[in-house]
Amino acid sequence: MRYKLNFNHYKEVINVSLPMVLSMGSITLMEFTDRIFLANYSLDALAAATPAGITAFLFNSFFMGVSGYVNVFIAQYIGANNREGVGASLWQGIYFAILGAIFMSLLSTAAAAIFSIIDHAPEIQQLEVIYFRIICLGSGITLIASTLSCFYSGRGFTKTVMLIHMTGTLFNIPLGYALINGKWGFPELGIKGAAIATVSSWILIASIFGILIFNKKNNDHFHVFRKRAFDPELFIRLMKYGIPGGTQFFLDILVFTFFILMIGRVGTTELAVTNLVLSINGLSYMPMWGFSIGVSTLVGQAMGKNMPDDAALATRSTVNIALVYVCCLIIIFILTPEPLIHLFLPDNLTIAEKEPLILMGIILLRFVALYLLFDSLIIIYTGALKGAGDSRFIMLSITSTSILFIFIPLWFGINKLGMGLYFAWSCITLYLMVLFIMVITRYNNGKWKEIKILEH
Repeated sequence: MRYKLNFNHYKEVINVSLPMVLSMGSITLMEFTDRIFLANYSLDALAAATPAGITAFLFNSFFMGVSGYVNVFIAQYIGANNREGVGASLWQGIYFAILGAIFMSLLSTAAAAIFSIIDHAPEIQQLEVIYFRIICLGSGITLIASTLSCFYSGRGFTKTVMLIHMTGTLFNIPLGYALINGKWGFPELGIKGAAIATVSSWILIASIFGILIFNKKNNDHFHVFRKRAFDPELFIRLMKYGIPGGTQFFLDILVFTFFILMIGRVGTTELAVTNLVLSINGLSYMPMWGFSIGVSTLVGQAMGKNMPDDAALATRSTVNIALVYVCCLIIIFILTPEPLIHLFLPDNLTIAEKEPLILMGIILLRFVALYLLFDSLIIIYTGALKGAGDSRFIMLSITSTSILFIFIPLWFGINKLGMGLYFAWSCITLYLMVLFIMVITRYNNGKWKEIKILEH
């Protein structure tokens, strides 16, 4: 069944999703500028930062996905006009985030063992271990900040999240530059400085959220103090829907982590250029997560009101708006790739040294332009399905497609057949195309409209 869209539907999506797009964009900018600073500092630092960062994020992603499912619970409680559920859901997410913080702190002690297994070049390994340890130790702060942000995003007050994330980014950029390069009286710490700046920014973000949330006004309206007790029944319900969501997020990151690590076996240059192109790809990936969070909120609120048709309208209008942004990026990646690539190339390289890197980067950006539409729509439609509570299907679909199109072919192709860089990028492109077909088919069959995650 098709539903007629009007201006109000687009306005609602823009009001909720656009601030989250800008919020995710600010986080992308934080990572983007860090990569530029590291690229100009040392190609080895650039080659190490992305594998180490994404490996840390891989382990953290499960906890972030589960605790972040608080966004859906809060959205549905708001839709059902149950304000007590808002404070109670927030606290269950915080308790789970604390468990994640403990795990990530313990994981930091295994850094050397993890990267010895990955087996990159020794000089790259040393830098990876440094970056990984610091990011892991600070991951608990990231989890807490992400969970606290759900208090605002789940209620649709996404401008607050945007402003706080932008504040963190504005703090991070000069601090990262100073700590990497030893400017303005700061020590020159290279990749270590990039990690310290990132963690410091998340400490600031979490602190601002905490100050704004935990006050008398919010306690009166949403019971942010009164409902702080551990609630076994609500916690188990959060786990029921959140664990598949967290597993899906983990698998999503695992695919790209495995992809990057396998390319590291092809060669250091191929790894550095892949990291460069994936950093550019972040210009689409992170903003799409903003749309995903926005549509999860709108779908969650509509399902809390028991109005699935409104959820479908919110999804369609989000897709239409996001497609405009994605198509503009595709045109840029195809027509003007070189200026983007030049941002990541150290100034001390000669023209002859830069030329093969630029050529390789242009080809990889063509792959990005090919799969970008599928990837973006996957993110939005899975956001809609998660908002309705259909997280188990997403987990199962990513599990099956990643095994068939990423893990088996990449491992066998690179390790056994000696396949190279473009084979790996072909696998990731095919994976996203197949996953898109599965997700859009599930969304269109409408089973998500029958799911109930709240007790009424």
